[in-house]
Amino acid sequence: MPSHQPTAGMMAVDPAYLSEQPSSLSKPAPEEPVRNPKYDPKKPHITETPMTRKNWYKHVNWLNVVLIIGVPISGCVAAFWTPLTIKTLIFSIAYYYATGLGITAGYHRLWAHTSYQATTPLKIFLAAVGGGAVEGSIRWWARDHRAHHRYTDTDKDPYSVRKGLLYSHLGWMIMKQNPKRIGRTDISDLNDDWVVQWQHKNYLKTVIFMGLIFPMLVAGLGWGDWMGGLIYGGILRIFFVQQATFCVNSLAHWLGDQPFDDRNSPRDHIITALVTLGEGYHNFHHEFPSDYRNAIEWHQYDPTKWSIWLWKQLGLAYDLKQFRSNEIEKGRVQQLQKKLDQKRAKLDWGVPLEQLPVMEWDDYVDQSKNGRALIAVAGVVHDVSDFINDHPGGKAMIRSGLGKDATAMFNGGVYFHSNAAHNLLSTMRVGVIRGGMEVEIWKRGGAGEEGAQLYKDANGNRLVRAGAQVTKVIQPPASAGAA
Repeated sequence: MPSHQPTAGMMAVDPAYLSEQPSSLSKPAPEEPVRNPKYDPKKPHITETPMTRKNWYKHVNWLNVVLIIGVPISGCVAAFWTPLTIKTLIFSIAYYYATGLGITAGYHRLWAHTSYQATTPLKIFLAAVGGGAVEGSIRWWARDHRAHHRYTDTDKDPYSVRKGLLYSHLGWMIMKQNPKRIGRTDISDLNDDWVVQWQHKNYLKTVIFMGLIFPMLVAGLGWGDWMGGLIYGGILRIFFVQQATFCVNSLAHWLGDQPFDDRNSPRDHIITALVTLGEGYHNFHHEFPSDYRNAIEWHQYDPTKWSIWLWKQLGLAYDLKQFRSNEIEKGRVQQLQKKLDQKRAKLDWGVPLEQLPVMEWDDYVDQSKNGRALIAVAGVVHDVSDFINDHPGGKAMIRSGLGKDATAMFNGGVYFHSNAAHNLLSTMRVGVIRGGMEVEIWKRGGAGEEGAQLYKDANGNRLVRAGAQVTKVIQPPASAGAA
């Protein structure tokens, strides 16, 4: 791919058009990258020099400031003198969704991730309305988006949210970026797509016609509202489409849950989905980027997915890719377990068995007789001094087990204690009795008899399943009665 790239991400205009126009629709030779003739690789980029009061204006991408901020402001001002008719409003909303789908279903899911295949008529439609969103050419947009996925949250990510929410939304476009710092990606498939190359070569013409002239023609020829078509269907509609798309870079990496992975910033949230035509389930998307869906539940809002599915029914799209549900659920379960492990690490589970001192039975009995409130359950010694007065069964009941083997008493002989009681008892451990085979099992970290399997979490810490504490005696299965 070309080594000289413009600023990355979803921009209002594609300066790559000015510096990367292919001489033909054929794929450029990799050893001869398409560059601006004035490009000097030895000249330091402006971003490599500190920003000062004297040179700050050189760090600003003034073309994008005009297109992303200046033009929308002029549109808002002009709207005060331009009445909004109901027909123009309906058309502007409809064209907003069409150009939005050009980005979400076209630029993003079709070309950036190849999550499905489209027929030539559908490609041409998506390339046209995508150009009407004024966010750069397909080739440029998809290249930087692939870099975003490959280098998420790193310095090579064109619009990393780690640099700030405002930066990921607008700052990366308003301020110049060093193309050498953007992660490199493979776009050979895009170079082989004649629709992509034609749009890239004729990008400015596409933007001017589809972004401004087309909506003005529709409103003007349709119901005589030429200025309304330009202001509402053109300028302001472009502004709203752009801001919605920019939310995928910012809001989708800041707001919501992470049900599949939390190592990077992408998140899922219904609000982001509503704003971005279904692109808000971003945690899922970053885990399974080649899936044509962003939302996998029937109730989740994803009009882009529904549109692609409808196009398939009409014969316009095919080869819709989906990750296997088994792999999706594995990722969900792994993340749930990770969150459980994190919660578990904050709780007091008592001193680990393998770290407890080994006590002789006689020593245990002597300490109990000499005033220490010790009780042994399943070979584990517990100091219940601070709990005697709080025992629900009464002081006398718990004192009757001091210095004895209270395993049977604790497991149904006197009372069949609850799971919570076993958990509480584990926080009072002070030692284990020598002689029981369970002691050797605990030391080795292995498993004993059936039902005594020891589990560990992702960090190697022992897990105690409900009802599987070492003080819990496994009840034998019921046997058939005698004939």
